[in-house]
Amino acid sequence: MTLPSPEVTMDRAELGRLRWHCRRGMRELDVLLVRFLERDWPQAGAAERNAFRELLEWQDPEVNALLLGRLEPDDEALANVLECLRRPD
Repeated sequence: MTLPSPEVTMDRAELGRLRWHCRRGMRELDVLLVRFLERDWPQAGAAERNAFRELLEWQDPEVNALLLGRLEPDDEALANVLECLRRPD
């Protein structure tokens, strides 16, 4: 039996923490954020991953306003993440 590499273990731990932070007060945000994590995170670049982590620190009303276009992101990486979040399955 081989043990997983430290990178794989760290990735699993980080994904678990991120998944936990995707749990929001708004069910709609839960669905969109978890979908990004499952669908887009594996191929996301470092800038987009950092932008997603930062987005998870925002309050639900601000995240919702960004997704609805009521707020415009200042950061290109965040704009890319929002584009992925808005994209249907």
